[in-house]
Amino acid sequence: MLALVLEGRPTLRRDHPEPRRRAGECLIEVVIAGICDTDLALAAGYLAFHGVLGHEFVGVVREADDARWVGRRVVAEINAGCEHCADCLDHDGHHCASRTVLGIAGRDGVLAERCVAPEACLVAVPDALPDEVAVFAEPLAAALHVLDVPAVAESDRAVVIGDGKLGLLVALALRAADKAVTVVGHHPEKLALAAARGATTLLEADAAALERSPVVVEATGAPAGLARAAALTRPRGTLVLKTTIAGPAPLPLASAVVDELTLVGSRCGRLPRALAALAEGSIDPTPLVSARYPLAEAERALAHAARREALKVLVRGAR
Repeated sequence: MLALVLEGRPTLRRDHPEPRRRAGECLIEVVIAGICDTDLALAAGYLAFHGVLGHEFVGVVREADDARWVGRRVVAEINAGCEHCADCLDHDGHHCASRTVLGIAGRDGVLAERCVAPEACLVAVPDALPDEVAVFAEPLAAALHVLDVPAVAESDRAVVIGDGKLGLLVALALRAADKAVTVVGHHPEKLALAAARGATTLLEADAAALERSPVVVEATGAPAGLARAAALTRPRGTLVLKTTIAGPAPLPLASAVVDELTLVGSRCGRLPRALAALAEGSIDPTPLVSARYPLAEAERALAHAARREALKVLVRGAR
């Protein structure tokens, strides 16, 4: 089958073996997939991943142990836990020590004609939700997860550093929660998307005059973003970290100590919450779509996603 495989460098393979599902897993035909900055970081060597790239998708179940899934349109939680450890039983399995992660660690991803995912990870897509909206469920879930940080939930304002895909989704999530949001970035055309949703926007060159905020979300995707975000977090404030990158990143520990900052890592969120927000229309991510490619042009799609001006690049399935 067609698949974008990371094997030293991303390569479109036309002879990649068909995925084989095991008991408890589903075979899924991929309808549409999205490319995110984590995919780009993996291509640059992050986590030394080898296999099919991609973890944002909408697909149709073709085979499953539970026949009720067959024919259903689905998205999937990317973390596949063991289902037996304390994290799986008491929480969500996102930190299961033996988990595999779709297209990221130990499990082939979705930039292919077909993929495999555990039935326990599947979430049904509402019938009325278009594919190009539902494909944002996974990154939007990650963006909404910042609201699970108590300091973010309790604050009436926040600063978001970064005007890329995730930064803008975080800004939309905070605005949907009725927070006053300031987005700091490099690109006027991207900042305009946040401004259209009621956010205040600033170019980074003008951010020095910005009052330090009790809550800052760092989503730059760049090593230098951590220091900038810390500088904009007021003493005893909370800095939420979203960036994952391939190389080392300088963490401003001295300023974090002096200012008594609370540093909070934030990764995956809950897909049902994201799908509900998309279905009710409280968050519309479609203005973030920069380009669409067929799977047969997945290498071009990945290269497009790496451009500085690009936001979300979508890849349609082979059919």
